[in-house]
Amino acid sequence: MRKQLAWTVAILVVFGLVILSSAGIVDAQKKFGSSYYYFYHQLLYGILPGIMLAYLISKIKYDVWRKLSLPILFGALVLMALVFMPGLGYGAKGAVRWVNIGGFVFQPAEILKLSLIIYFAAWFGSRHERLKSWVYGAAPFFILLGFVTLLLTKQPDIGTLIVVGLIAIGMYFVAGVSWKQLGGIALIGIISMALLIRFEPYRWDRFKAFVNPNQDVRGIAYQVNQAKIAIGAGGLFGVGFGRSTQKLGSFLPEPVGDSIFAIIGEELGFVGAMATVALFVWLCFLLTQIAVRTRDPFGRLFVSGMNIWIMAQAFVNIAAISGLVPLTGIPLPFISYGGTAEIALLVGLGIVYNIAPA
Repeated sequence: MRKQLAWTVAILVVFGLVILSSAGIVDAQKKFGSSYYYFYHQLLYGILPGIMLAYLISKIKYDVWRKLSLPILFGALVLMALVFMPGLGYGAKGAVRWVNIGGFVFQPAEILKLSLIIYFAAWFGSRHERLKSWVYGAAPFFILLGFVTLLLTKQPDIGTLIVVGLIAIGMYFVAGVSWKQLGGIALIGIISMALLIRFEPYRWDRFKAFVNPNQDVRGIAYQVNQAKIAIGAGGLFGVGFGRSTQKLGSFLPEPVGDSIFAIIGEELGFVGAMATVALFVWLCFLLTQIAVRTRDPFGRLFVSGMNIWIMAQAFVNIAAISGLVPLTGIPLPFISYGGTAEIALLVGLGIVYNIAPA
């Protein structure tokens, strides 16, 4: 299964780089004076270091990450805290989500996702029976998630919070907790998210735009409406690679970020969009098969966590940009621009490669 995993990930990475080269060509020229800035930056600072790290990590026995799970999580939380330190925290568009250390800019939240998967896999894997107890199960779970929620809402980064919540609840379910306990945790999570949306004006506006996308087509509903126009313009086979009109000027916001699936739909059509979905479905199938065949609790939970991370993020992004759920700002794995995200995903899959049967 290792070869199938490697080939699937390779196809996703190459496909993502090709789409990014088209989606960002206008925006890159406008902002950086180079049409292929996003392409080269993603390749040099995301894909290549990610592949090298993934290769090295795939050679390390995965059990070592169980022993290092607590220090890894602590390190990730420290990096998250650095975001708020003057001189280190780096922001854009009202959000402070990056750290700049000596000119090296990265997003700690992406590292946090991977560290939480490692930690939850180690914690749940060693406490299977005790998870049914409130003291050893739900209480510590809520304390950790509460602290992470505080850090993410202060940035603010609700998109990442949604993904982290789905990872945590999904891994809790895989670990074997009761339906009653899982339902209670899910209900608390839904209520908390609803409160975060209702009492923050821009989040509430996004929700209202989802309910009625025609109420403010030039304001809060602009992005989702332009995304729908792009997808609709693609028809069955698309307008052709590189020929998107929505990426021109300022028609479609964030064409290299969370709107990139709309560019796929416009340039490659329904066929290309469904092929993209099929790649993620196939990767989901492979990761599920690896998890099922892994007897070690830590290994099984880690693979499940990676699966939940990639699939939750992919399908929330696709659903949001298609108007099926409110916009969240969640990027599309392997395809949206983001070097830290690319490295974190490839490193996590390098660990999965070591876990997977030959």
